[in-house]
Amino acid sequence: MNRRHIIAATAAAVMAGVVPAAAQTYPTRPITMIIPFAAGGPTDVVARIVAEAMSKNLGQSVVIENVAGAGGTTGATRLTQQQPDGYSIMIGHTGTHAASVALYPNLRYNPVTDFAQIGLVNTNAILITAKKALPANNLSEFVAWLKANERTANNAHAGIGSVSHTTCLLLHAIIGVKPQSVPYRGTGPAMNDLVAGQVDYLCDQVVNVAPQVRAGTIKAFAVAQAARNAALPDVPTTAEAGLPAYQVVVWNAMLAPKGTPDAIVTRLNQALVAALNDDGVKARLAELGADLPTGNLATPAGLRAFLEAEIAKWTPVIKAAGVTASN
Repeated sequence: MNRRHIIAATAAAVMAGVVPAAAQTYPTRPITMIIPFAAGGPTDVVARIVAEAMSKNLGQSVVIENVAGAGGTTGATRLTQQQPDGYSIMIGHTGTHAASVALYPNLRYNPVTDFAQIGLVNTNAILITAKKALPANNLSEFVAWLKANERTANNAHAGIGSVSHTTCLLLHAIIGVKPQSVPYRGTGPAMNDLVAGQVDYLCDQVVNVAPQVRAGTIKAFAVAQAARNAALPDVPTTAEAGLPAYQVVVWNAMLAPKGTPDAIVTRLNQALVAALNDDGVKARLAELGADLPTGNLATPAGLRAFLEAEIAKWTPVIKAAGVTASN
């Protein structure tokens, strides 16, 4: 996706100062942004960059609250219990607002109808990574190693239902293996143990792994998208590396509790779009390998339609792969 262009219509509205009258006095105090994972993970990193820029636009602090657990669904549930007054928002992602439907039969919220959609924040490619000591130097060798060591190999992830969990389970389904699963309360601590060599491999967003790959602390086998990622141009795509069936792009989205007034949702959307149009924010996200939304995806209506489509896409894929919250 083109990082230089966010939707023109919404950006024009921001520049023109088109703010509904009901939202002109909002906000009058700090806003809490729930991140459903531990600090240091990819969603947390992106959220803090965007929250800082939004704070300047809104004239109030956007304070991060990390609420980890159950693949991010604990944090999402927490948001549904907050007052719909614009002072509680969250960054949800592919796991919390799409894959969760198939993974959790008793999910305590509807990812679409129990939230007010604000806008898509960014998309990220998935990278297959491993500890430095793993005896494989490319994707083909990794696949061979995984098949040979299926019973003892361990896969780190950010918790059942998280992006790092579901995307690696899909990888396992394609390869035909069921290695050991090692859940963490977020990708940050999972990455720490990968760097330390305590776990074997991790499927994670480029946003989270790019710094470690560039530093040479972990191995990168392939990026699961059609084209190479600008943040890691030397890392081949899965198609180039011999596994074209594995292509996964995930996303982060901003949401508020159901019932949040339209005027406040519009104001938050304008602050989000302004943040994504900020040159500093674009540069920082580009360095991490994140792509910005295009078309109408940064609008509330566009995000709602996108979520419905993502649920429809992920549900049959996860069921076909035999993935459940108990895997």
